[in-house]
Amino acid sequence: MVIRIEDASVKRNGEWILEHINWYVNKGEHWVLYGLNGAGKTALLNMLCSYYFPTEGSVEVLGRKFGKDILGEQLRKQIGFVSASIQQRFYPSDSAFEIVLSGAYATVGLYEKPTQEIREKAIFLLEQLGSIEYADRNYETLSQGEKQRVLIGRALMGDPKLLILDEPSTGLDFIARENLLETIERIAGAKDAPTLLYVTHHVEEILPVFTHTMLLKDGQVFNAGKTRDMLQNDILTDFFNLPVEVIWNNDRPLLVKGAEFNSKNKMNFNI
Repeated sequence: MVIRIEDASVKRNGEWILEHINWYVNKGEHWVLYGLNGAGKTALLNMLCSYYFPTEGSVEVLGRKFGKDILGEQLRKQIGFVSASIQQRFYPSDSAFEIVLSGAYATVGLYEKPTQEIREKAIFLLEQLGSIEYADRNYETLSQGEKQRVLIGRALMGDPKLLILDEPSTGLDFIARENLLETIERIAGAKDAPTLLYVTHHVEEILPVFTHTMLLKDGQVFNAGKTRDMLQNDILTDFFNLPVEVIWNNDRPLLVKGAEFNSKNKMNFNI
């Protein structure tokens, strides 16, 4: 099992930010973690990466049980993490190639001389991600979409068993977003692909490859299960506490306000 969380709660600064989380992720499953801002998504990711330990309950990630096994860097080297928060930690002069190379050492910055094997692997990933043409450019000069591809390449350098994509489409225009989602779909379909955890608050980003979805609300699991079962009108209406409708097109969902909501909340602009 990739993730086993049983009745886990986290208290920070005297407040419960996660409560009674139960979550089981099996190998071969790809999950979406879906919730609005403030739902507790970041706190849950911090717990998965062993930055937060549960105040109560049990957490096991990639076979390592919190409180029993040695965690820290040993666990994080098995987890690929793509997040906008990482971008701010790179040196402005680092090239895209150097950033991808650093993923082999799980460091921010390149402090060791890479072997030829590591260099070849980084080049291969840059080619696969369509990023080789800007490999020598400084990271800060890249577009947001280019930066995200480089971060994915960096995350894949360590052959992670779990790949966490924390709202990777933030700041992307429609074309850049769809190109990135196509890349993620290819990664998920590759042989020996890592388990993917895609974090978002946009339903339309949920690809068919994501077999399961967890709905997180107010630091608690609102519901979890197969994606098609979770993205139902009645479930999401209860989740948002307002009528919504899910429209499916080519196995991709789109969320719209329900007719009941629209009819009750029309504003009269007649003058």
